[in-house]
Formats: sequence, C-alpha cells, structure tokens
Amino acid sequence: MTFRFRHLLGIEPLKADDIRTILDLADQYVDLSRGASKHSDVLAGLTQINMFFEASTRTQASFEIAGKRLGADVMNMSMQASSLKKGETLIDTALTLNAMHPDLLVVRHPQSGAVDLLAQKVNCAVLNAGDGRHEHPTQALLDALTIRRAKGRLHRLTVAICGDIAHSRVARSNILLLGRMENRVRLIGPATLIPARAAEFGVEVYEDMREGLAGADVVMMLRLQKERMDGGFIPSEREYYHRFGLDAEKLAHAKEDAIVMHPGPMNRGVEIDGTLADDINRSVIQEQVEMGVAVRMAAMDLLARSLRAERAAGGIHV
Repeated sequence: MTFRFRHLLGIEPLKADDIRTILDLADQYVDLSRGASKHSDVLAGLTQINMFFEASTRTQASFEIAGKRLGADVMNMSMQASSLKKGETLIDTALTLNAMHPDLLVVRHPQSGAVDLLAQKVNCAVLNAGDGRHEHPTQALLDALTIRRAKGRLHRLTVAICGDIAHSRVARSNILLLGRMENRVRLIGPATLIPARAAEFGVEVYEDMREGLAGADVVMMLRLQKERMDGGFIPSEREYYHRFGLDAEKLAHAKEDAIVMHPGPMNRGVEIDGTLADDINRSVIQEQVEMGVAVRMAAMDLLARSLRAERAAGGIHV
C-alpha cells in the first residue's frame, strides 16, 4: 500500500483512489484498536510533534493516541507558552523545529494557509489538523470512514450538511471529499451562514430544514462557531434551534435509516437535541470519535512510508 503525497494538507489534491487507500488502511487500524494489544511499531524510531495554536480536545488527543499506538515518540507543544508569544514568527518557529529533525508535524492554526506555509519550510511530513476556515482533512476522512462502515458504501448517497457552513473547515473538506466520491451533497442553514457562492461547489442549498432533509441518507450537523463570528448571524440560539436544530420531528423527513453525525463539540439544545445525539439507533457521533484515531493512524503510517522512501532514495523534497 503506497501513498503519493509527502504531506496531508487538505482533501482538494486527493483523488478517489487516494481516499480509498487511507480508508482501507484505517479499517485495519480500527481492528487493531479494538484488540487486546493496541500497539504497532510502524512509526518506531520516528518523532511526532503536535502543534496546536487553537484549543482542541478530540483532534489533539486522537493524534497523540494514534502516534503512540504506532510506536512514535510523541511531543505535544504548548503553543500558548511558546516563543510565538514573544514575537517569533511562524516561519522562525518552523525553522527551529526543523533543526530538531522531527519526522511528523501535526499542526492546527487559526489562519487559513498557515499549515501549507509551514510545510514549505520543513523537511518532515506535515498533517493539517485544521487551518482557519480552509480545511480539516482528517475530520472529513474520519466522517467518510464512519459513513462507509454504517452504510456499506461511500458513493451515491444523499448527505445533508446542516448549520454554520460559512465558518466551517469541516464542511469545506466534507464537500470536497463527498463530491469526489460521487455523492449528492446538500447544504442547509440560514442565508447568513451559507457561503455566497456555495452552489459553485456542485451542492444543493436549502434554507428550509425539512425540505433539505427529505430523503437524506446522512445528516451531518455542524457547531455554531461563535468565535469566528463578528456580527449578528443568527437572531438568537432559541430561534436558531427552532428552525435549524435537529430534533426527532425534523429527522423524520430523512430516510428511516438515516444516520446522524456531528464533529463535536456539540451545543446540545442549539444544534441538536441531546436525546437524539445519544440515540444509539441513529447517532454515530461516538463512532466518529473512534474512527478519528484509526484514520489518523492510517494517515501518519502512509506519510511515514513516503518519507522513508524519499530518504532511502537519497532525496528530500518539500
């Protein structure tokens, strides 16, 4: 199993076969993680550095667990206490880290494009753990794996992505991935939270929740990203839940076997009814968390193979 990329910076450059390669390997890592012995040595001797410039629970924890299960030496950098607070630039930080010869660099940053810039300055493999409003590739991949395992396929499904589309890198990565795998994608939300040119991505746009959910196989709810809002995008949380929060009545418009997803963290009673989020017959939210570890194990494994192949050939290209 080979992978043709040095970095994983987004879904955009991936072809359908690249996506299937990651998901197929991730399936194997699901089995490993569920076994009595959860450890492998495929990253033995390699150093993984996690740099999170934004707060994270699920993503940072799953990357750390993924690296340790694969045998890497894992270091979590506290960016709040880093030299960036003293005025050091991102590029200088990258050059400093590069001098320490890491092998895998996992980065989350509030500015779109920052992870790509950093990847141009280092000699290791870089994984984008979310950059601004741009992309969050491993989230889209874990969502894809969750859907494929629940539905038995990842093509010709109707997927409704609901909520704060405009501020969501998760939505962007999922739109790219699901479209590449020949799915029908619908965006549902108030006009203030739908990108102005959304239809150019080959999606359908709805402002009516019930109409948008009609016949959907997958319902993917998104968090209201208040930290990225600088104006009155919604009248109130109560009104937002009334119109766009997922509850049993609205979900009834989707297919009877439709699954419910959310990347977390959830605002219960705002984006989704708490009872529905916990319904083991419809919700796959906890499965998403589990798939996150497996997908990140697969991504790091594949990038490490590419890195080792380059080093063995005597050349490093960034």
